Amino acid sequence: MKRICLFCGSSPGVRPAYLDFARDFGTDLASRGLDLVYGGGRIGLMGAVADAVLAAGGKVIGVIPRSLADREVAHAGLTELHLVDTMHERKALMADLADGFAALPGGLGTLDEWFEIWTWAQLGYHQKPIGLLNFEGFFDPLLTFLDRLVAEGFVRPEHRALAVVAPDSPTLFEGLLAAC
Repeated sequence: MKRICLFCGSSPGVRPAYLDFARDFGTDLASRGLDLVYGGGRIGLMGAVADAVLAAGGKVIGVIPRSLADREVAHAGLTELHLVDTMHERKALMADLADGFAALPGGLGTLDEWFEIWTWAQLGYHQKPIGLLNFEGFFDPLLTFLDRLVAEGFVRPEHRALAVVAPDSPTLFEGLLAAC
């Protein structure tokens, strides 16, 4: 695995700990020789991760729709920045560029992208590992709901098991590598 596609907040969240955690993730990713593929923004958790990867000497590949780049949200210091026309193109290109996927805390866009890539794995469109970084239990309510979907027969256990869930980046990277 060479490239990790990350989905995370374009907001920093309300607690400074989120930004610290995002920076630590980026530093850890770069120290492992992995490249970051992400949404190309300079703001929020996504900007913090990108900055940390770059500061640690890593490679960062951003993919952003022109409409967002035009609003001056695009990160100007990336290794590569791909401009696309739509969010659908963004998701497809990010998926093509990545060898694995992870999500940190974020909002609707984070969940949208992560669930779509997970659905693609369920449908057999890719066999790349998918991870969820459950910082301080951020995703615990979501994980409980996902388990309920299994219990109620709407998600198969083997599809639920596709998602590697970890409390920290070292454990997440180990799980993603094991899932390759």
